[in-house]
Amino acid sequence: MANNTIKEGDRSPRVILHEPTGSTVEVLLYGAQVISWKNERREEILFMSNKAVWKPPKPVRGGIPICFPQFANFGTLEQHGFARNRLWLLDDDPSPLSPANNQSIADLLLKSTEEDLKTWPFRFELRLRIAVSAGKLTLIPRVRNVDNKSFSFTIALRNYFSVSDVSEVRVEGLETLDYFDNLSKRERYTEQADAITFDGEIDRVYLSTPTKIAIIDHEKKRTIVLRKEGMVDAVLWNPWDKKAKAIPDLGDEDYKTMLCLDAAAVENPINLKPCEEWKGRQELTIVSSSYFSGQLDPQKVLNGLR
Repeated sequence: MANNTIKEGDRSPRVILHEPTGSTVEVLLYGAQVISWKNERREEILFMSNKAVWKPPKPVRGGIPICFPQFANFGTLEQHGFARNRLWLLDDDPSPLSPANNQSIADLLLKSTEEDLKTWPFRFELRLRIAVSAGKLTLIPRVRNVDNKSFSFTIALRNYFSVSDVSEVRVEGLETLDYFDNLSKRERYTEQADAITFDGEIDRVYLSTPTKIAIIDHEKKRTIVLRKEGMVDAVLWNPWDKKAKAIPDLGDEDYKTMLCLDAAAVENPINLKPCEEWKGRQELTIVSSSYFSGQLDPQKVLNGLR
């Protein structure tokens, strides 16, 4: 049910996905980056900075950039690796993934270039399937080693979510877990809160996380459920006021209406031998809520509500 349109515009070629209930997704070929996901009511689920830079080689602030082959500065490469700063191709042969039923899909492909080999000397193929259906957005990244030697990588899908007010939302599913605090030189701590709420800057990598994590936003009367496979870690980030003012492509007040929750493989890099392939999966689901008490049952959400 692919209804894909390539638009040539002032920013970058892009793919538009439509599905029958009215949801749409917009994907840049630059970075294979999802920059919009609207539900059937035309409500935007993702955050995009009004100050985003749309000209290469800068990354685009917002949406869902892919961080590969390095997350953040966990290595010697540029911040978050180079995949988000490259022009991808439409993938005409996404095998062995089967065609999707009742979904609108885009398959994109990035191969190593001679320029990339100068800084990361490994030949790879990185594929990304993006599929939208009613109330759900699925991303399936795949990395294949096409070199004659092994390599390791870290990876993340950096999800910038639009929220009503970050100080009023909470995240369920990360309680009691260990995390690296990037604001404290990556010291390791254990989460003590029953739910994570926000009253200041946060930059944490939660380790060995469950397959489902939920962002509960009462004002928008919706919960975003992140379900993931192959990426055992999760990253929470919000720059808060002081750092937001120091980020050139982020508005001073943008931190109030955004929250990053990433599916990631960071603590233990993924190792691939020649000809091996790794596959991850992320499903984002929107659960509407009319609860006025502020007590949407997180266990119901995390334990099977999709």
